[in-house]
This record gives sequence, C-alpha cells and structure tokens, in this order.
Amino acid sequence: MVQQEIRKKTKVYGTVAILSAIVLVTFIYTIGSVPVTFPPTVTPTVEGMKHFSSYEALRDYLTANTTGSYANTYWSRSIQSAGEKYDATAPSPAQLGTGESIQNDWSTTNIQVEGVDEADIVKNDGTYIYTVSTEYSYPETQSNVYIIKADPQDPKVIAKITLENNTYPAGVYLSGDSNRLVVIASIYQPILFDGASSDAPLRYPYQTDVSTFLYIYDVSDKAYPVLARNFTVSGSYFNSRMIGNYVYAVVSQPAQVIENSVALPRICETTSVAAKVSDIEPSSVFYADTIPSYFTFTTFIGLNIIDDAQEPTNMTLMMGGTSAMYVSIENIYVTYPTWSEEGQFTSIYRVSVDDGQLEFKAEGSVAGYVLNQYAMDEYSDYFRITTTWQKETTLNYVSVLDMNLTKVGELLLPKFEERETIQSTRFMGDKCYVVTYEQKDPFFVIDMANPTEPKVAGQLKIPGYSSYLHPYDENHVIGLGMENNTVKLSLFDVTNVNAPTETARYIVEGDWTYSEALGEPKAFLFDKEMELLVIPVSITQYGYIEGTGKEDAVWMQGGYWQGAYVFKLTLAGGFELRDGITHHDSPTETPYDMDYNSDVNRALYIGNTLYTVSNAKVKLNSLADLSPIAEVKLD
Repeated sequence: MVQQEIRKKTKVYGTVAILSAIVLVTFIYTIGSVPVTFPPTVTPTVEGMKHFSSYEALRDYLTANTTGSYANTYWSRSIQSAGEKYDATAPSPAQLGTGESIQNDWSTTNIQVEGVDEADIVKNDGTYIYTVSTEYSYPETQSNVYIIKADPQDPKVIAKITLENNTYPAGVYLSGDSNRLVVIASIYQPILFDGASSDAPLRYPYQTDVSTFLYIYDVSDKAYPVLARNFTVSGSYFNSRMIGNYVYAVVSQPAQVIENSVALPRICETTSVAAKVSDIEPSSVFYADTIPSYFTFTTFIGLNIIDDAQEPTNMTLMMGGTSAMYVSIENIYVTYPTWSEEGQFTSIYRVSVDDGQLEFKAEGSVAGYVLNQYAMDEYSDYFRITTTWQKETTLNYVSVLDMNLTKVGELLLPKFEERETIQSTRFMGDKCYVVTYEQKDPFFVIDMANPTEPKVAGQLKIPGYSSYLHPYDENHVIGLGMENNTVKLSLFDVTNVNAPTETARYIVEGDWTYSEALGEPKAFLFDKEMELLVIPVSITQYGYIEGTGKEDAVWMQGGYWQGAYVFKLTLAGGFELRDGITHHDSPTETPYDMDYNSDVNRALYIGNTLYTVSNAKVKLNSLADLSPIAEVKLD
C-alpha cells in the first residue's frame, strides 16, 4: 500500500494535466457535441515538425493556442537540489560464502523488451541487492536506497543512501558491471503564499516546483557509494529505460503562459569537476501544427552512466501530456491523447536512440486511447498498437504502422458486450494476444503475419479477465487478472491458434483479494526452468456484527493477510501453491491495523534462495522447501 502510494505520487503530478483535459473534453462532448457513432476512417494527418524562431514566438503561440479552463496547477522553473548522503559507518563489504547454496544465477527485473532494462525499486547482481524503501507520511516523505549483502550465511545492510525529504523515487538501474547505480526520483516543493512558512496556505492554483534528478553513484566499493554525477531537469518524471551503458529518461512539465512569461525546461549537471545550469533554447523545441487541448514540454535525456566525460544529450518536444511509452533497442515511442471533432485519438512520436544520441523521426496517430506500454510493440520495421475508442459505443482496434508512423493495417476486434474495453495486450512475434472485458473475458489470438491485414485467428470466452499477460513459452501464455473480486491466474494453450484453451486456473480465495502485479508487471516473478511463479497477494475476509435485525447489521472487516504467494507452475500440473510468505508479524482484523511498510512488493531469487522485499525488510527463504533462513531489517 505504501509503495503503491509512493508510485502514484511519483506519477500523479505528471498526469494531472491529462486528467484535467479528459474531464474537460468529456464535459464538452456530453453537453454540446454532435453525436459520432464511429471514429473516422482516416485519422487526423500530422504536419512536419517545426522550431520556434524566438522566445517571443513560443510565448505568442502558447497564448494563441492554449484552450480550455485548465490552470497551471503544477509547474517548475527552479532546480531543486536533492540532498544525498551515505552511511559512513557502514562496515566494509565481506565476501560471499563459497557454499554450494550459492550458484551463479539470479533473477532480473521483469521487462518487456530483451536488452531494454526498466527502472525498478529492486535490482540485484547475484551478490548484492539494491532496494528503495520509502516511508510516506504527510507532509513529508523519507526515502532510502539500501545496498544489501545477499549471502544467506551473513545477509546484512552494508550501505544506505538517504534522499532528501519530499523525494519520490521512480526506481534504480544497475550497470552491467555492477559498479554504477542510478537513482531516479522527483522532488516536489510547494510554492507558498508570499513566501510564507510551510503551514501557510498554498497559492491558488497550488503551484509546485518540480524537478527530476538522475543520481549516478560509483558503487565499486559497495559499503561506500560515491555520488559521481548529478543530472537534474525541471519537470515531473514520466518514464525511462536503459540500453547498454545509456539511460534514456523522459521528463514532462506544463507549457503555459503565466504572467506573460513561459517557464522553459531547465537542466543542471554536476560532476566532480564542474556544474552547469542552462535553459532549453526555444529554437530547439520541436512542435507540430496539430493543436492539443493543452501543452507540455517533454524532454528526452540520453546519459552515459559509465563515462562521466561524455556530454549528455537532450531534445524537447512541445506536445500534449504524455500517456504511455514503449522502447525498442533503437526507438522510443511516446503517446499522448488528443481530441478532434470526430473523437479521441492517440498521437504517437518516434525518437531514435543510438549510444545516447536522440533524433526525432516521425509522428502519427490512431483512433482511441492506449492502455499501457504492453499495448505497443515494434517488430520487423512495423509499430503495432491496440487502442479502445469510446463514445456512444466502444470499439477496440489493433493497428499496424510503418516507421513513418503511417497506418498500413487495422483490425476492428469483435465484441460480445456493448462497453467491452481492452484490459491487456501481449505481442509475441507475429502473434498478438488481447483480452477485452465488461462481464466476461474474451481472449483473442491475433495473426499479425501480414502487417497490412491483421486478423483474428481464434478466441476464447471465459469468466473474469486478465490485466497482465506473460509468455510461458511460444505456445502458452500466463494470464493474471480478476474474477468476482478475487485474483485469478490462467494458463492459456495457444498451440492451435484457431482454438485457444484455458488449461489451468487458480483463484486466490477470499472475500476480496488483490495483487500489486495486476498493475505493476515488475512485481511478477516467473522462471520457466525453475517452475517458479511468485506474486504479491493481499486477502481480505469480511464479517459483521448482528444488530436488532439483518437490516441493522453493522459491517466490519473479518481478517486481512498480505505477503507473497509462491507457486510451482508446469504444463502438466498447472498452478500449485507451495506457500505464502508474509513480512507481517501476524494477520490483523482489518487492513487499517496493518503496517503497510511490511507489505511485500517484490520477489527475486539468487541461487537457491528466494528473497521477498518490502519497505521494512528483506526476507530470505529456501527455494527447496521455503523454510525461513534469515531476514534483514531496513531501519
């Protein structure tokens, strides 16, 4: 719960503009629009990208084209300096034991594209675990990054990096040689009325200074991390990836005229030898003639985390608010929602990446909105995307675009119910698996072999839905979702693409059950060779106290448990629950009695040891029989 809140806080300021615009446009269409039953066959065309000739030209453009009543709720002008320190009293790192229990294998972050790493709150290198722990309490939040010696014979914290208050970590990266640790986070500093104290009312409309930093630490000596490089940019963190030695980050801030001035993105870089602060020049800001309902400056950063001497690269697009991002080895695709008289669309930008270099390549659009990064894919020089278009009716699309982001193929999915929307997508080579849902779960197998004519090869209709799809092998797919307020695991056999089947299922029993992995695939741990599947699970049981009559019954919680469910998963046996591992001392009567710092949010393995991670501790269990080995408290 705590980590979910932190993650939401990290993203919320970057998405406020999107939500405000959605509410505004929905209101306009509901009250005074001309009904449109189907989206147009041809989506809005996109003109070539342009540059502003001057600051005045940029300001005048925003003044003339900003529409609606959206106020600049969150913005940033100054760079906030995020403090850092490490535990200088931490002991020197000891060598891991050489017992047979330690093997040269370990799990890694669950990512979408091979070779494209994603930031997460936990990383490991087979010897050490690097984890972010955050305690959120209004009005301040405290975050620490721990380096933990993972030896089952002597596990312990050997270093702690303490971040400044009101810092919301997005995640960390670890270099291939494990000598560099990257911490990405945003800092939010309210701008107070007349510069008054922190208990004074905020200035309407609640403006806030926001900056995002990338701290690069030299962790070659694990016990004594050294800050080697600090790269900070104004605005809210949106997303990032790491390819090779390069981290690519995307940061967004509202682009709006306030008191006849525009706050341009500002970049600050500090190394051991120099510090530089600079504004993005208006002449380097890309924009198109397509006018969104509001504008943001979206800045792309390319940073070498190994070579401190290599200059970082950056590129800024003035666009609508960012909504989703997909990254291949060679390209970053960023989407944002746009609207026209015909309905809602998803605008798409393609930016190529190569050893830190960034180059704008193409812009396009498709009908409807995109659910998340897994609804996008690049394959054989084509970009594929699934979207849902909603108005008087609901339509679900699979679209194929070329590298110029020109549509070359499209499939309208059949629907069994009027308001059926896409709940999950997984592209696997020339196949695409899509789950739509309103009351039941149609699982579609889409044949993508011919990019110009994608087609439904087969479908399966079962209760519930899957919100995340994960490859088991080329002929089987794991589904994680919900059915009747409970977590559901499914195993789909797609060997016969024309007749997919659900060969195994598991329901997490309880009056209400949930898993963080439903919305965060990085919490999903699967290893086919080890027959291992681990997900965080929370279970709530209800009860009630009888009153004078049934109609007077007073409802109360009857019990709550949270931890990790550990499964054995095979094609022959399906989902076999081995045990549950909790970090809480005992179950409680209500969720409100729980210490959410002890909620398990990640799991990993190193050799024959399973590690479960919460904000409060790291727990070690034997993979052989799940017997407890040790635990490391995160103070």
